[in-house]
Amino acid sequence: MTSQTQGIHQLLQAEKRAKDKLEEANRRKGKRLKQAKEEAVVEIDQYRMQRDKEFRLKQSKTMDSQSNLSDEIEEQTLGKIQELNGHYNKCMESVMKQLLSMVCDMKPEIHVNYRATE
Repeated sequence: MTSQTQGIHQLLQAEKRAKDKLEEANRRKGKRLKQAKEEAVVEIDQYRMQRDKEFRLKQSKTMDSQSNLSDEIEEQTLGKIQELNGHYNKCMESVMKQLLSMVCDMKPEIHVNYRATE
């Protein structure tokens, strides 16, 4: 009987040691997962900062090129306006003379399709 009690006692102790080992393994696993998660968060933050820096660099280059393009378009527009004003001033007097001569110097004529009704 004592050998049976001793055998049961040994089995219980072995079961307790196995349970303790499982608990320790689960704690280490949880600790490892937590550490991996923290490392992943740090890595994600670094990647995000790197991509954000690249984005801001590309954005600043794009904005610079757009502002240069905007300035160039503004210069072209002002040049075209000055050119049109020059043409206007150059041709205005002759056009006004031509218009006034058409209005004031009327030559009355009978229209070709007019039929005398007598």
